Amino acid sequence: MPGFGPQGRFRIVQLLRSVPIRWRILSIALLNSAVVVVLAVLIWNGSKVLGSAWEDVRQVRKSDRILANLESETSRLQNLIHRYINQPSPDLFAEILLLREAVLGTLTTRASTDPMLSGSVEELERVTSRFLDGFGELRAVQAKISKTYNEQVLAPTKDMAGLYSIIEGATGHRDALIWPSLGKSREAFTSLLVAANTYYLSLAPESAEEARRNTDTIEKTIPIMTGLAENDLQRMALTRLKVKTAELRDGLAKLSEQLANRTDLLRNTVDASQADAIGAIDDLSTKMRQREQKAQETFDRTLSSISRRVLSIAVIFLGVIMSAGVMIALSIRLPLAQIMAAMRAITSGDLDRPVQGASARDEVGAMARAVEVFRENAIAKRKTEDELRTAKEKAESALLELNTAQQNLIDAERLAALGGLVAGVAHEVNNPIGISLTVASSFARRAEMFEGELKTGPLRRSKLDEFVRTSRDASQQLVANLQRAGELIQSFKQVAVDRSHAERRQFNLSESTDQIVASLRPVLKKAAVTLVVDVPEGILIDGYPGAYGQILTNLFLNAVNHAFADGRSGTITISARARGSDDIEIIFADDGAGMTPDVQRQAFDPFFTTRRNDGGTGLGLHIVYNLVTQQLGGRMMLESRLGQGTTFRIIMPRIARGEPTITDAAADGTSQWPNRTMSST
Repeated sequence: MPGFGPQGRFRIVQLLRSVPIRWRILSIALLNSAVVVVLAVLIWNGSKVLGSAWEDVRQVRKSDRILANLESETSRLQNLIHRYINQPSPDLFAEILLLREAVLGTLTTRASTDPMLSGSVEELERVTSRFLDGFGELRAVQAKISKTYNEQVLAPTKDMAGLYSIIEGATGHRDALIWPSLGKSREAFTSLLVAANTYYLSLAPESAEEARRNTDTIEKTIPIMTGLAENDLQRMALTRLKVKTAELRDGLAKLSEQLANRTDLLRNTVDASQADAIGAIDDLSTKMRQREQKAQETFDRTLSSISRRVLSIAVIFLGVIMSAGVMIALSIRLPLAQIMAAMRAITSGDLDRPVQGASARDEVGAMARAVEVFRENAIAKRKTEDELRTAKEKAESALLELNTAQQNLIDAERLAALGGLVAGVAHEVNNPIGISLTVASSFARRAEMFEGELKTGPLRRSKLDEFVRTSRDASQQLVANLQRAGELIQSFKQVAVDRSHAERRQFNLSESTDQIVASLRPVLKKAAVTLVVDVPEGILIDGYPGAYGQILTNLFLNAVNHAFADGRSGTITISARARGSDDIEIIFADDGAGMTPDVQRQAFDPFFTTRRNDGGTGLGLHIVYNLVTQQLGGRMMLESRLGQGTTFRIIMPRIARGEPTITDAAADGTSQWPNRTMSST
């Protein structure tokens, strides 16, 4: 602030800090309120003057609108009168009467009661009444014109047209001497009709002159045609034609006189009265504009005076408010700057710098004391972080060991399934091998006995036949049992190779399913479960047969252990069908115990099992889900109801889109858990 040095400002700031911040801010609000009150008083005093001036302006504009409305209505009424005179019609007449009442109503109800017009409207009423009365006179003249035109113009022309027809009919042939004069007269008559109608409708002087010329032509041709008449009928018609022509001439003269009278009346009464009305309206409009200008000047002058006083007071109070605001802002900003500097020091790690201003008793002092507490807490936090960092390193080491243990469990689950497969196949192969060994031993003893009989004496044919028959039975049994053992070993070999290698190859879905089912037969002999396989021939898959075998084996063992626990009997169905040209749907269903909704929601989660106490690891369905969704690139859905069995629907592409999963990548040392892409239903 000018006029205050740094030391002076500091003393003022210290003085203000003895006042709470809320009272400092309230003082600014009180100053603003004082400004508002003073300005409101000034504006209220000026608003009364402005209101009076504005009321005058508003009233003048209202009166001006009334005059404009009168001018518009009288001009429109004049136009309607001219249209009615030129082309009378009931609609125009009705509109004129309505507009006439509207003009009179405006004069009597609005103009006479308007405070601005009430003393000046008499002349306007007088000229307007004369203008409206002139229309009545015009109607009377127009009625006479119509009567004259119908009775003294149109009626004779109709008679003349009939007489021309009589004359033409009485003329025997086209070569008669009367015919040229008759044609000329008839032509003049036609032109006369056109000119008379044109003159009646448009008042064109040329049409009136042409009608008179054609009338003269007709009158001149009548004596000629009379001299050339051939019979009494023609002479009688020509005599009658001469009379009608004279009547027509008189009618046209009278029509011209009446039309001229109508024109004078229209010009001198209607138009002149309307011009006088417009003039009176213009005079009143001029007076209204002068009054409006005067009221507007008063309004502008008052508004300018109020503006100057308001501006002066606003400038004075603004200076006071700005000075007070600057000092109050300094009393808040400077301590806040000290607090911000302390906060930056704390965030940068400089915890040894004390917080300034903590001894002040205002709100900012309380903030400074809070920052001091924050600094002390930061010092304590630094010590705690060091301790937490050490604990974190220990926890990360434990987590690494836990991940290794999880991977070992997954590998153990995978190898456990393969070990169970080996044990079952070994038991299955033991039967044909044992039978073959027994038959071979018996056959060896029988061969030794046969050799002894050959050495002791001559051999009877019955002995030879018996030895041959026995040898043939033994060989057949050896071939059958060894062939059965070879098939089991070959099936186990293919399944074991597929399980131990994550190689991608093309395989027949039906053959692979049969091989896997053959390896699972020993388990079926121990459980009262019936296995039904419905996989059509000819479905070729480009993928990972090992993964497919792992899926079926885990689902089968899971069903035997959980769906048909405690020796419960039932049926497991494995079926497959094509879905379009790109996908295969495999359905693994059982009619066993089923699952509750809670179990379904967690069925695919790792390490979730309902038989933890019986040695379950909870990895079987988790491995199945990962193989389906990641390695085979398919989808897996679970449907189950408690007591009604469980169905697994696997939709996988004919050409696998995935890569070897975590269970197949364990040998490479990777141990990341795959992301789950679909929830069970």
